[in-house]
Amino acid sequence: MNMKLIEKYAEFAVLIGTNPKPEQTLIINCPVELSYFARMCAEVAYVKANVREVVVNYKDEKLDRIKLIHTETEVLEDVKPYIPRATLDYLESEGQACFLHIIASDPEIYKGLDKERVDKAVVAREKALKPIRAYTMNDRVQWSIVALPSEPWAVKVFPDVSAEEAVLKLWKAIFDVCRVTGGDPVGEWKEHVAKIKASRDKINDLELESIHMTNSLGTDLRVGLADGAIWEGASSKTSKGYEFIANIPTEEVFTAPHREKTEGIVYGTKPYVYNGNLIEDFWAKFKNGKVVEYGAREGEDLLGQLLDTDEGAKHIGEVALVPVSSPINKTGILFYDTLFDENASCHIAFGDAYPTTVKGGSSASKDELLKRGVNQSLVHEDVMVGSDDMKIVGTTRTGDKVLIFKNGEWII
Repeated sequence: MNMKLIEKYAEFAVLIGTNPKPEQTLIINCPVELSYFARMCAEVAYVKANVREVVVNYKDEKLDRIKLIHTETEVLEDVKPYIPRATLDYLESEGQACFLHIIASDPEIYKGLDKERVDKAVVAREKALKPIRAYTMNDRVQWSIVALPSEPWAVKVFPDVSAEEAVLKLWKAIFDVCRVTGGDPVGEWKEHVAKIKASRDKINDLELESIHMTNSLGTDLRVGLADGAIWEGASSKTSKGYEFIANIPTEEVFTAPHREKTEGIVYGTKPYVYNGNLIEDFWAKFKNGKVVEYGAREGEDLLGQLLDTDEGAKHIGEVALVPVSSPINKTGILFYDTLFDENASCHIAFGDAYPTTVKGGSSASKDELLKRGVNQSLVHEDVMVGSDDMKIVGTTRTGDKVLIFKNGEWII
């Protein structure tokens, strides 16, 4: 490990990713194995951002697995009120809070466990944490997600080398695609964000009503956009004007589909992890915005559980455009982690939409958002559907057809 680069990564994650302000509390959610990185980030936050306080919440997914094996289902579903309340106290304080999520998950941490029990535990936690998610989904506060290698994750990505070598290879891959390798992540990210914003502005200027995605796998999907939909990308801003980068890395330009206006069929192009298990080679057929048929070569039952979470899970809340020239895609690496794999490919998300992807959405009520076609759900699961022969044609509000993607690349 190159500790100087890791220190630069921590500095970038805090100062540019989350961008905390002096009056705020920075809440860091971190795996126990990466406590050293949380401490690095805390030092940066105190010394260079002058934050009021840093609060670190450690997560132990191995302990979560033990609990899922041995605990009664009713206990798994009983999420005590103090768990969300502890975070809400900071969010509701005068200075508010912001988040840095550090992840290093084992893609198959729950493999072999009762999938229904896992799903019940996850859904119960999502319900309990929904008031907190409202802050991030509406960009009321800054938040950012960064990843570091764990041995189980690295071995999954690089199964043909030793565990030690796999971790080193994953470090290199993460630093490469997160623009850390050159030693100036802050400067490189400023340039990168400007490029994504340029693509975002061009597609917003088209005033699209829908897009039509096709490729040789059989994808033939028409996605109508929510009323007043706007395309977002790269950085975001809170209502106070604080800029942040939610996902590191990020290559996408995305918006909100209309929950009742997706038609056709779509085929997945990369495996994705749901509740610690893999779903591979999925397909889904839509009618009036809703999944009416689906299947998968592996994990079809998991896909069914996801879609049955609630009514909104059968609709899509996001459509995102990512060129195949993305650095993540060019590595040829399947990361088995949505944070990376979604930024290698165009994707859709089953479930909740970001209210910020429609005009005035962050201040609109739930009923107002629904009337505009903005989907609502307990889940938001990104699934990859892009390919190197993806074609995307947009239809403007005046009925004009515009070619947006050809052979998986921007052409506008």
